[in-house]
Formats: sequence, C-alpha cells, structure tokens
Amino acid sequence: MAQFIDKVKIKVESGKGGNGAVAWRREKFVDKGGPMGGDGGDGGSVYFVADDNMTTLLDFTYKSIYSAPDGENGRNKNQYGKDGKDIYIKVPTGTIIRDLKTNNIIADMDENEKTVLIAKGGRGGRGNAKFATPQKRAPQFSEPGEANVERELELELKLIADIGLLGMPNAGKSSFISRISSARPKIADYPFTTLVPNLGVVKNPDGNNFTVADIPGLIEGAHQGVGLGYEFLRHVERCRFFIHVVDMNEVDPLLNYKKINLELEKYSKELSERFQIVMLNKADIMQKEKIEELREKFLKLNKNVFVVSTVTGFGVQELLNYVYKKIDEIPPVKFELNITEDTGFDDNDDSEFEVVKLNKNTYSVDGGKIRRLVSVVDIKNTQQVRRLTNILDSMGVFVELKKMGLNEGDTIYVSHLEMVYTGEYD
Repeated sequence: MAQFIDKVKIKVESGKGGNGAVAWRREKFVDKGGPMGGDGGDGGSVYFVADDNMTTLLDFTYKSIYSAPDGENGRNKNQYGKDGKDIYIKVPTGTIIRDLKTNNIIADMDENEKTVLIAKGGRGGRGNAKFATPQKRAPQFSEPGEANVERELELELKLIADIGLLGMPNAGKSSFISRISSARPKIADYPFTTLVPNLGVVKNPDGNNFTVADIPGLIEGAHQGVGLGYEFLRHVERCRFFIHVVDMNEVDPLLNYKKINLELEKYSKELSERFQIVMLNKADIMQKEKIEELREKFLKLNKNVFVVSTVTGFGVQELLNYVYKKIDEIPPVKFELNITEDTGFDDNDDSEFEVVKLNKNTYSVDGGKIRRLVSVVDIKNTQQVRRLTNILDSMGVFVELKKMGLNEGDTIYVSHLEMVYTGEYD
C-alpha cells in the first residue's frame, strides 16, 4: 500500500522572460539597414491540475522544486526568442494550495481537471525593432525580459468523499468498503489496521457514482493528537454524511459510539451535527437477543440504525438502499474557504532596489529590475546608457542617492556597471 502523505511544502519557479535584441539589417546592396532586433520569448508559467487518479502527495516528498524554462533571448533578423514551455503539476483532487509567504489560500483544487495558474512566466523583452519611430529610426537599445515568479507553497490534501465511515479500529469499515465497492483495502485484526484513508467508489442504481471514505484512527483523544485521529479528522470535513460503524462484539459498543461522537464534537461541532447512519456490524457472530437489545439502545440515540454483517453480506443491501436515498436528498457540502484571488499574475514586479553608500564618494545600487536593465546595456553605447539613466531616474533611484549625499563626480555602481554622476538629475 502506498504511503499516505497529506501535507507537503514545495517551491515553484516560473521562467524568466528572454531579453530583446539589438540588431540591424546587414544585407548586401541595402544602403541603410534599419533595426532588426527580435523580441525575447515569454518564460514558462506554472499551473496546477487536479487529478482524480492521485490519492496522496507522496510524489512531492521526492521532488520539491519545480521550475518552468526561461524564454529565449531575441535574435537578429527580427527573430523572436522561443517561449519557455509551461509546466502542469498534477495534484490529488481535494488539494488546498497555500502561499507560505502570505499564509493565504490561493487555490482549492476541488474538481477533477481543474487547472489554476500559480506562477506566471515573465514577459519577453522587446527588441530594438519595436522602438523604431519616424523620429528615432535607429534605436540602439532593447528591453530586458520580465522577472520570473518564485513561490513557496504548502499543499494540503482534504479527501473529497460523499460519505465518511466513522468507528473504532477493527469495527469493520475497511471490510464494508470492500463489500460495496471494487476497492480492496488491506484488512487485518489488530489496532490501527487502516493507516491511510481508503476510498471506495459505489455505483448507484440511477447511474451516478458516489465515494465512501474510511477515516482511520478516530479514538478517544484523537482531537488532541492521540493515535492517528488528529492527522485524519480534517478529511471528514467535505463528507455529506457519515456511516458510524459499530462492532457489536465489543465489551461496550454504546460507549465506543459515544466516544467517537464526542471526539467529533470536540474537533468540530458542525461535523458532530451532520447526518449519521448507525451500522451495527458483525451480526454473523452475535446472538439474536443481544442484537435486538443493542438495536433498541441505539434507536434511543439515532433512529437510523441498521444491523449488518460485512462478512456474510447480511443487511448490506438494505443499508445501501437507504444510502442511495440519502445521497439524493443531502447535497454536497459547500466547503467555504477564504481564497485569495492571487494567481501569480502581478508577482513579476521586481522594481524594488537597494542603495548603499560604500564610502564618501562611492555608492551601490542593486535590485532585480536593475540587474535586468543592466543585462541589455552596452556601456560603450551612449544611447543605451542614456536610456538606462532615464529609467533609473523614473524609478526614484537618484532621489534616494541624493538623500544619502550624492554629488557630481561621485561613482555609482549600478549592479556591475561603474558610472560617474554628472549632476544631470539634480
């Protein structure tokens, strides 16, 4: 049986946009070649896709970093750089995605094949051909590609099942699932037999299917983390209703029933008030008088009581007929989450910068956008340097430098470029 993992942390990175190119027509017999620098390609984006065929987040414990390719740089002859390929990460249906930086829930993958953009790739920079105008026919500069998006995420799986099976260990929940569905969970006679939630798909006579989940480990103290209960209690939150499986052969079946419901109430009052069917199991090894005595006791607490044997199949069909009826009557749970409308569209802005005074006459300016700008600047090209300084001015860089004492003739390291301040932006 595959190990069940229901919470992991991962990192995703979209691709950077490729830089635009500075290039010129260089053709024989063409007297005045114009700008022909192509645009950079867009970086690849990161999408998440819900997949009903996945039941665990185990794969993310082997690989925790997912990166989309960068866009290619533009080339000469107006050739565009190739876009980075988008990547699609499959997660089990029912996975909730949380941004660890903001602690906001950014997506609920609650439907099969639901696709959500999590990190948008950077836009490719424009080549110098795009900057040509009637007034400026030979622009000698291009545009850098946009930054990528990096996000640290927490994935949490909340199983989506129509019906949750409650009960003590060895009450017969796994046996019941194997009896009513094609699922074949591992079954043995010892405490905590079920270490992972088992899901079974049941065919309804009307043609629709519904899912039943065996929620393991609900024992006394589960809401405080005793046993396995705390790890799996959250998985029952999406269930429409519960079937409470009771082992009639226990010393005090009624006490066990009350303990389970008390744990449910301590975890969530709303869950404890959700509709329950009581399934009194193991009728094949009980005397009729004892069965009737227990049935009368349970009817005082819950009018929906069925006597069943998962071994022989006694009473199973009668119970299922009632379940079919309740599935039609009780709608799916509307699972309210405070989802932040944030899919990575606006995270490519890396315009923040840092100004440091290195000594009396020397300053350093650095930042993501600044590095990208510098990456497309030829320091020997006065037009490119002029555009760079104009952009730095529009970003407020010189304002910050002057606050720190910048004077004409001082040296400024803009990323790795060394420049001398001429006092032009005073």
